[in-house]
Amino acid sequence: MSEETQEKSGGGRRPLTLRKTETGAVKQSFSHGRTKTVVVEKKRRVRSPADGAAKAAPPPEEDAPAKPKAPAKAAPTAKNTGGGQQSRGKPKVLRQLSPEEKKKRAVALAQAKKQQEEKEKREAAERAALEKREAEERARLEEARKKAEEEETKRKVEAEARKKAEEEARIALEKEEAERRSKQETKARTAPTDGKVEAPEAEKGDRRFTNEEDNPLSALGGRIKQKRNFAATESKPKEGSKRRTGRLTIAKALEDDERQRSLASVRRAREKEKAARAKRSNQADRKVREVVIPDLITVQELAQRMAMRSTDLIRELMKQGQMVQANATLDADTAQLIVEDLGHSVKRVSESDVEEGLIDKPSADANLVPRPPVVTIMGHVDHGKTSLLDALRQTDVVAGEAGGITQHIGAYQIKGPNGDPITFLDTPGHAAFTAMRARGANVTDIVVIVVAADDGVMPQTIESINHARAAGVPIIVAINKIDKPGVDSTRVKTDLLQHEVQVESMGGEIQDIEVSALKRLNLDGLLEAIQLQAELLELKADDKRQSFGTVVEAKLDKGRGPVTTLLVQEGELQRGDIVVVGAEWGKVRALLNDQGDQVKVAGPSLPVEILGLNGVPEPGDQFAVVAHEARAREVAEYRQRKKREKANAATAGTSLEQMMAQLQDAEIKDLPIVIKGDVQGSVEAIVGALQKMSNSEVRVRILHTGVGAISESDVILAEASQAPVIGFNVRANKQARDEAQRSGTEIRYYSVIYDLIDDIKGTLTGMLDPELRETFLGNAEILEVFNISKVGRVAGCRVTEGQVKRGSSVRLLRDNVVIHEGQLSQLKRFKDDVNEVPAGQECGMSFANYDDLKVGDVIECFDVERVERSLDSVA
Repeated sequence: MSEETQEKSGGGRRPLTLRKTETGAVKQSFSHGRTKTVVVEKKRRVRSPADGAAKAAPPPEEDAPAKPKAPAKAAPTAKNTGGGQQSRGKPKVLRQLSPEEKKKRAVALAQAKKQQEEKEKREAAERAALEKREAEERARLEEARKKAEEEETKRKVEAEARKKAEEEARIALEKEEAERRSKQETKARTAPTDGKVEAPEAEKGDRRFTNEEDNPLSALGGRIKQKRNFAATESKPKEGSKRRTGRLTIAKALEDDERQRSLASVRRAREKEKAARAKRSNQADRKVREVVIPDLITVQELAQRMAMRSTDLIRELMKQGQMVQANATLDADTAQLIVEDLGHSVKRVSESDVEEGLIDKPSADANLVPRPPVVTIMGHVDHGKTSLLDALRQTDVVAGEAGGITQHIGAYQIKGPNGDPITFLDTPGHAAFTAMRARGANVTDIVVIVVAADDGVMPQTIESINHARAAGVPIIVAINKIDKPGVDSTRVKTDLLQHEVQVESMGGEIQDIEVSALKRLNLDGLLEAIQLQAELLELKADDKRQSFGTVVEAKLDKGRGPVTTLLVQEGELQRGDIVVVGAEWGKVRALLNDQGDQVKVAGPSLPVEILGLNGVPEPGDQFAVVAHEARAREVAEYRQRKKREKANAATAGTSLEQMMAQLQDAEIKDLPIVIKGDVQGSVEAIVGALQKMSNSEVRVRILHTGVGAISESDVILAEASQAPVIGFNVRANKQARDEAQRSGTEIRYYSVIYDLIDDIKGTLTGMLDPELRETFLGNAEILEVFNISKVGRVAGCRVTEGQVKRGSSVRLLRDNVVIHEGQLSQLKRFKDDVNEVPAGQECGMSFANYDDLKVGDVIECFDVERVERSLDSVA
């Protein structure tokens, strides 16, 4: 049927063709020859007035059955303008897209393209993940296959070894059986007989029967033998095997052959004999060892010291009823019992013995060489100590100190007039740095006390003299600022006599030098006096022994880590040495002198900075060089453990006295503070100064101290206790600043210790409860009590002494006993309210919220004044 016939009849759908059927339609091709026409865009035809109002026929719907066309509703045909020919379908006139539609279409295309790219990316990622999983699965399967092959190979080797052992055992058994049979045959041949061979005992039968056929045992034996032969023909064991097979029957029990041992039994016996030989050899070869046992030791470490396996030691402990593991801890008594039971000797040591031998004792034939003197400059604040040292070193250290005062202990080395080096330690003069001055006096050989000629002897000058005497070192007095007009150095020398310091010019033995740091006057004289004193002391040291010394200062540098200033006292400290410094340890990565230059070796009396420690030590700690890291770690861990135990013991109260002390402390107001400083010495001085401010009512509670920049963890700790963070010559990093701003935690920065102490002192003063002072005003006697409606009870009184004021505090006395204390609410003279009533006059009084008034009671009137207190006024 043709297309025209189908269209006219309307009974079928329009056939699909390969040509473009409609304007604006695209034909899609699919598998199996299937196609589909898709309308890309559907537009209305724009008709001219001449064309009439006819409507354009809609395009046919796809995959839908064609409806029969009625003649009245058939679409009118259009004429071709070119040739007037009738077209098969109506031509469509496409209108142009508007700019908005073009823009929307471009956006839609871009989104479609983007979605397609994202889809491709997702598919690529999924493919990559799938490939990765497949590769892992292949690797796992390959590993499993290799493992299976290895296990199969191992099983084959074990099977071959087992088969070989069984074969050797079988051959040995056959050999033994053959020898036994040959011996029996030889014995039977050599035995004396009367021309007949005597049958074996089993085959003789019963001697009571003369005829063998009449013997029933013989007949039974024949039947058993027949049955045995039948069973042997049914199931034959392996050739040459003597093992019993099958069930145990009467026939097998009455067999002539002796029962043989199984291969498993032989193997067990051989293994047992082998183990016994090994045990005997181990007991013979085991050495008796001297086992060192500390206060606490683990099972594994104890086994290592006895040169045995930890499993064997656990087995021995289990025999004694102790179920332990390898990492379990044993006390010294239990460990001693175990060691003695195993035949070793015991050496008991204490835990503190780990520090023994840390510093070697000097040998008698030590090679002593001269060393430079260590000189500590001490004195009162602002007397010119650092300026004097700057003049000697030709530097300007004092210009870099905040507030013009020294707040750090410094170590320097300069050349004397004769070229010999001299080591100087510069200590702060402020009262808060007492510990720094004490450390400087303990590690020094000579103390130079600087006294300003205009100020004379001051409190820290006296303290420096006491430190020098306690350390037992000689003193040299340097009288500074002699260039000022009108100063008298004789007054300073006379004041020193009050403290038992007699200088040479006053007939004593202590050298006194008049200098001027500003004008650089008589500096050589001071150096000569120091070298003269050093010659008298004959300072020597052994530079070949193990190096040790003292920590002068320590800090945490952001780029270099923990930086420690050491003063070497004996030996030579080299780069690469392993050192123990207090509770810290490390390997010396770099050595820097006071000029910042790197050196390879630091000899006696040389101050150096070292890098490489795992933490910041405490100033005043002693350092020592050890042989290996294990020794350094052991000593450092012991010291850290002791510090923690000491801190825990201080906070934990178990006795009644400690509990009472804690209850008393609970009534004291605390000011929690987190302190971060640039060096350990400054932090130590700040903590000491703040703790001295504490009294019975208020105190400073140090939550945390440390060196280095203020970190986020410091702010979080302060936030938990609502405490401020104090930064001394340090700043907070960005994370800490953001956390402080978010939580509202206060961060205070200081560079001068005076300002820090004054601010904390003012805060503690504000926390003190004010003192209440009473001022007596007067007394009044109640003459009559009136009940007034809407007012209450009113006392008619006469002022007997002083005066009474409205609003003041009053006490009600009955028989000289205080029964009420409150406020005077109303005071009237006749019917008028008055502010005060003098003595001798009558008035009316009423109390606030109290009406138990009686005739004869006495009213005492007084004022209360609140007086602020200071820390100095509190004991």
